[in-house]
Amino acid sequence: MQSPIKKPMLDLQPREIWQQFQVLCDTPRPSFEEEAIRQQLYDWAIQRNLSPYIDTCGNLLIKKPATPGMQDRPTIVLQGHLDIVAQKNSDSDHNFSTDPILTVIENGWVTALGTTLGADNGIGVAAALAVLASDDIAHGAIEALFTIEEETSLRGATELEPGILAGKILLNLDSEDSGDVYIGCAGGVDITGNKQFETHNCDSSATSYEIKISGLRGGHSGLDIHKGIGSANVLLARLLYLLNSDTNFSLTGLNGGTLRNAIAREAVATIFCTEIEVEKITAIIDHTLSLFKSELKGVDDYLSIDFNSSDNKCSQVLTKADQNQLINLLYSLPHGVDSMSRDLPGVTHTSNNFGVVTLTEGTLEVCLLARSLADSKTQAMADKVAACLQLAGMQCQFESPYPGWLPDPKTGLLKQFLDIHQQEMGFSAAVKVIHAGLECGIIGAKYPGMEMVSFGPNIRGAHSPDERLEISSVSDFWRLLVKLLASL
Repeated sequence: MQSPIKKPMLDLQPREIWQQFQVLCDTPRPSFEEEAIRQQLYDWAIQRNLSPYIDTCGNLLIKKPATPGMQDRPTIVLQGHLDIVAQKNSDSDHNFSTDPILTVIENGWVTALGTTLGADNGIGVAAALAVLASDDIAHGAIEALFTIEEETSLRGATELEPGILAGKILLNLDSEDSGDVYIGCAGGVDITGNKQFETHNCDSSATSYEIKISGLRGGHSGLDIHKGIGSANVLLARLLYLLNSDTNFSLTGLNGGTLRNAIAREAVATIFCTEIEVEKITAIIDHTLSLFKSELKGVDDYLSIDFNSSDNKCSQVLTKADQNQLINLLYSLPHGVDSMSRDLPGVTHTSNNFGVVTLTEGTLEVCLLARSLADSKTQAMADKVAACLQLAGMQCQFESPYPGWLPDPKTGLLKQFLDIHQQEMGFSAAVKVIHAGLECGIIGAKYPGMEMVSFGPNIRGAHSPDERLEISSVSDFWRLLVKLLASL
């Protein structure tokens, strides 16, 4: 476990929100391991005479009565998710199951040491907790809903216990751009493919080598998919395709990416080859690296490809026919933006992310995530991926589908938000639709007619160890939330 360091966030203002965020950073909460933070918040709510409830899925709901004189105001749902994406640099020994997130302040931003910060969605949860803890904020009755497993499957929202919410207005606190308000989002579906390929003993004169692609920025597979960020899985598939055409090697292992909703930052292939092939392979790698760097200039300038001998002892490699089929499959899988919205300039309409690939003892697994503003196009993209997988004889499963959130720019809630934003910030908020799976779409489908908006402070590099949170924007976020609660 890493040694603790000074906790600078406790000195930041507004203290009430940063104090709550520090508690969240101190409590491990990767997806599927939200129990500790959930119980801690449950106990905290009991101590403050609030009304906590854990639903049948494992979501936490904390209710707080209206402040005196506001009992006639509508009940407001404050909503965020407890879990974080667990990503770290390759040289970090951080254990997300046991270690706190270690934070530092740099040039007006809060970031973490070699790991994701968890501002997505920790700062939104912290804001809701700060409202629950307050004695001097005017508001109607509050229902603070903290869901689980948002980052992996949106299961918390999908399996939300029916009928537990009374509020007709929902403030989702899970957006990442100060000055923007979101009124719609993409739907999505997880895609997994599996196949056992044929293997045989490798040439006894061959030696094991690793080809490693690293140094990429990575990022959120929805928010960042249009930025042209390099995917290690895509680049490795392309490199293997080139090597497979011009050199003689045998493939035994692959390990690329860690999450289907994160653009892969690193990928490794393990091969066997004879000494006579090493020079040719090295030359192709050097040439391809030069091409990649040129294509990704200004986007991923720290890309590297390492080719080194390894101590892999596995002597089972793919047959040549299966190796050809596997590499052709990986090279043909769709990745990136499929189309941009015609109605919403600059907004991605449909995309696919090639998130994870593993090959172990002949068993290949690929994990992808298709997204679209139109549910029919989400299905069409998923079907396209399935068609590629089926051509290679792979089994394909669609999992955890979730609907999009259709924008309605005429709600009274949006008008109130825009008015308050203009008054407080001095400029108009930009009304946007996000190419990511906000829980609003799922919750809205369960509660038809619920008015919703999503907003938050500036978070950059979410889902990667470069994640950082702008301090000044947190103050703006908090001020907007407080004013909005008083006005509703």
